[in-house]
Amino acid sequence: MIQNWLNFELDFPGRTIILFVLSAFVYFYGGWPFLKGFKDEIAAKNPGMMTLIAMAISVAFFYSTATLLGLEGDDFFWELATLVAIMLLGHHIEMRSIQRASSALDELAKLMPSTARRLTDEGSEEVPISELNSGDRILIRPGERIPADGNIVEGDSHVDESMLTGESVPVHKKAGDQAVGGSLNKQGSLTLAVETSGEEAYLQKVITMVKDAQAAKSRTQHLADRSARWLTTVAITVGTATLITWLFISTDPTFAVARMATVLVIACPHALGLATPLVVANSTALSAQNGLLIRDRTAFEQARKVDTVVFDKTGTLTEGVFSVVSVDTWDDIRENELLRLAAAVESHSEHPIAQGILEHAQDLGVDVPSSKAFTAEKGVGVKADVENTTISVVSPTRASELGADTNVEHLEWAATHVYVIKDDRPLGRISLGDTVRESSKAAVETLQKRGIEVIMLTGDNERVAKAVADRLGLDGYQADVLPEDKQQASGSFKRKVAISP
Repeated sequence: MIQNWLNFELDFPGRTIILFVLSAFVYFYGGWPFLKGFKDEIAAKNPGMMTLIAMAISVAFFYSTATLLGLEGDDFFWELATLVAIMLLGHHIEMRSIQRASSALDELAKLMPSTARRLTDEGSEEVPISELNSGDRILIRPGERIPADGNIVEGDSHVDESMLTGESVPVHKKAGDQAVGGSLNKQGSLTLAVETSGEEAYLQKVITMVKDAQAAKSRTQHLADRSARWLTTVAITVGTATLITWLFISTDPTFAVARMATVLVIACPHALGLATPLVVANSTALSAQNGLLIRDRTAFEQARKVDTVVFDKTGTLTEGVFSVVSVDTWDDIRENELLRLAAAVESHSEHPIAQGILEHAQDLGVDVPSSKAFTAEKGVGVKADVENTTISVVSPTRASELGADTNVEHLEWAATHVYVIKDDRPLGRISLGDTVRESSKAAVETLQKRGIEVIMLTGDNERVAKAVADRLGLDGYQADVLPEDKQQASGSFKRKVAISP
């Protein structure tokens, strides 16, 4: 064929032998995945796409080999090589895209540390988490991830559970509270009594659930498999009928065999075998590139029918970061001056509020002075000497005692408020909370323009939820919803719903 295209002829002794050797390599090596798949399908008495492909390339190869041995007719070596190459390309693209989409699971698995510091009568020892047993006590230092699910028996700290629960603000944990493996201990040491670890841990169950969902075939793939079974029967039936018909019509058996081989090669639904994995591969790859992990392919196919989208708030509609959202000052003090004094005090603290204030001051380019004599009073606040003056960053309760205006009804968006005090004189208020993503408004408007209702579920209180819903123009919301209840809450909608975690 190529010689005809380029108008030249390549002929030399042994040309057919070289053609046969190259084709045999393509058939046995390149076609091995299909031949193996054919064996597995026949053993399972469930012929499908692999059976069709293996049958087509086998007929092409053995009939072409027969033509080299003296059987009259044209060989199908070109068709053999083309079919094997195209089908291998389709499977390669599919596997690579699935692997790329599954990388999100690998990132989730990295949340769980590989070792834990187990407490013993002699002190402590570092052991693999696979050796942890229920009842073991482990020590989690500041900045370390919690290696197992359990109950805190000693210590006081704030734990970042945002990757697991979506809660943007680190959660205060003390003795008697539950802790989830994979969450990050922000400050303070914790002693944890292990309840579950390894395969029984919460994080591992989530990973297993997603892997099982990914392994399941979609409705379209099942339809393609059923079609392949019918087409296998049809192809063999028509090929056999072709052979018998031409044996009766023609006295040349070689001509009849050639016609049968032609039918079998052409009858193989190449497009069906390639189109399904390519569509799956492309959709999976595009979704992964845009941050979507497909857990259920059938649900993904049904997405075109969705008329209601339910979003989680933290980390989806919002940034998921504890940051300063407003600064109120009194007595004509400037905002940057208030931040400068507060950041000087908080520079000695590892509390999430302190980190939020420091990051905000750095973003504004505020020059933070040094401080000394730092002290912290639990439940009240912190204080330090800054430029020969005592500066305190305190809670609303303490600020109210000093005469500060603690009315925050107009600040529904902020979740936490601290007050800056100079020598018992309130200077202002810093409000922190989770900020709305810049892209959220456009995303909500795009969905609504397509006739899709947008609902939000959040574990935050009513005031914060309403503020986010009003800012984004949502069609509805539900507040104070626990993470484990969000799936059930989404089921309360009568319309076809898509959930975005």
